[in-house]
Amino acid sequence: MKVATWNVNSVRTRLEHVTNWLTDNPVDVLCLQETKVVDDDFPRSPFAELGYQTYIYGQKSYNGVALVSRTPLEEVNYGFGGILGDAIGAEWDAQKRVISAVLDGVRIVNLYVPNGSSVSSDKYTYKLGWLNILREYLKTLLEQHAEVLVCGDFNIALEDRDIHDPKGREKEVMATDAERNALKAILELGFADAFRKFNQEDGQFSWWDYRAAAFRRNLGWRIDHHYLSPRLYDRALDCLIDKTPRKLEKPSDHAPVIVEIGSAT
Repeated sequence: MKVATWNVNSVRTRLEHVTNWLTDNPVDVLCLQETKVVDDDFPRSPFAELGYQTYIYGQKSYNGVALVSRTPLEEVNYGFGGILGDAIGAEWDAQKRVISAVLDGVRIVNLYVPNGSSVSSDKYTYKLGWLNILREYLKTLLEQHAEVLVCGDFNIALEDRDIHDPKGREKEVMATDAERNALKAILELGFADAFRKFNQEDGQFSWWDYRAAAFRRNLGWRIDHHYLSPRLYDRALDCLIDKTPRKLEKPSDHAPVIVEIGSAT
């Protein structure tokens, strides 16, 4: 099984990039973030022409996540409420950031974690609260499924080596101690980083700012992740960042990250 995560920064703007990439990289499931389109306006037909089905949880102009799958998915859930129920509070699902489904017994969770804007903003406080809800959500899923794959744009660089220049990072959103600790608390549920199973090198990034020729200079951050529960981690065969789409004209600022999971024995 191959699963890719990609923040496309508007699926309609980047539609040709995405469909061409899928043609060249026919993964089993593509997890999209920041689709920026309501469900009715999502461009389903180009994906259907490639033999993919789409499961969409979107909103106008902002956020939005989708699952694009070669085979039908089971137990599709939208938002935190799909698993935790109404008790979590409607405010946590007002922004469309979570979708999950089951393929071949694996619960795949596609996330677009809030950016947080700046440490002094209400959006940063919201992000930390959102991550606390995410932990409860994933804890519940692990009680229901032995095999869980969590991927997406986490908007968090977990380690200093995930940032081209970590100096002063403790004051910079996406790298503060509070954000890292919130993500570590999630990983302590039993998840491990698929990419670091295969690559321990510095300078491996999945996002580059559009400004200051950041991509050409490789001034990036690794904030797009695949985290695997223990059984899946043991079965992981590879995990890589494909920088090819970032070289295109008017690209997303993120690159796809692909994990390959071997068959259960």
